[in-house]
Amino acid sequence: MYIITVKGKEKEGAYSVVDEDREQVLYIFQEHDDAMRYSLQLEDKDYPKMSVIEIEDDVMIKTCELHGHKYAIITPNDIVVPPDQDTKHDYI
Repeated sequence: MYIITVKGKEKEGAYSVVDEDREQVLYIFQEHDDAMRYSLQLEDKDYPKMSVIEIEDDVMIKTCELHGHKYAIITPNDIVVPPDQDTKHDYI
């Protein structure tokens, strides 16, 4: 599986979105191509350059659960659209 980070800051955190409850949600993509497409869409909306990183899904999920972070597994059947640049987002 794959997550998105800011290029050059891969060890500082992962890109996340803020949901309707104002909580951060880490997107974990099943497919590299989907993560890449999403990161390019972010860059098209004037976000910083992004990197797609392969992760061990079980380790990432356990880490999220341990620290109380929400996450969403993005399958090839899901459609996710990046928020506008002025929408709150963060890195976890």
